[in-house]
Amino acid sequence: MEQFITDTPVASVIFIFTIITSLYAFYNPEVYGKFMLHPYSVSRGERVYSIITSGLIHKDWGHLFFNMLSYFFFAFTLEKTIGHWQFAVLYMASLALSDLSTILKHKDHFWYNSLGASGAVSAVVFSYILFSPFSKLLIFPLPIPIPAVLFGVLYLFYSAYASKQSSNINHDAHFYGAISGVIITIIFHPQVVGYFLGQITGRL
Repeated sequence: MEQFITDTPVASVIFIFTIITSLYAFYNPEVYGKFMLHPYSVSRGERVYSIITSGLIHKDWGHLFFNMLSYFFFAFTLEKTIGHWQFAVLYMASLALSDLSTILKHKDHFWYNSLGASGAVSAVVFSYILFSPFSKLLIFPLPIPIPAVLFGVLYLFYSAYASKQSSNINHDAHFYGAISGVIITIIFHPQVVGYFLGQITGRL
């Protein structure tokens, strides 16, 4: 663990802090009320902080596990690849940008709230894919390793399906987080576009 913190301090702090705040919220309902994204209020200039704090809590153990497992697979390697402050900007900016569609969509729905780090995690996943689309991942319960790019596609399909279900989990943020992650990565490392296309065409 000490090695992780030394080599990837930003990813480590986000990982640990998100788990701690999520676990704390499981047993403290007041935290949910304060931390959840409330588009109605945000669109009126109130509780703007919830754009960030909503990414620090999760609905339940399954939601937390899925997001943090995905984060674990990609975030630490990505920070080593793009740099510490670049990773911090990508994560925080994508967390905020991925919520914009939700705020616009639900700005008049007083009773709507959402939570989860889905947008930022999606940004991390798709940023990583640009650099290493065919790295192999062993994802439970699949019996064989799958390429990272395939994981990304399945991740978005799942999000599109889940967003149609009634839930406070902000599944819509996956898609917009993915777009944010790709754009921010290209801004920092424009050469990655040619590299990614070369990797894809080389397999066709």
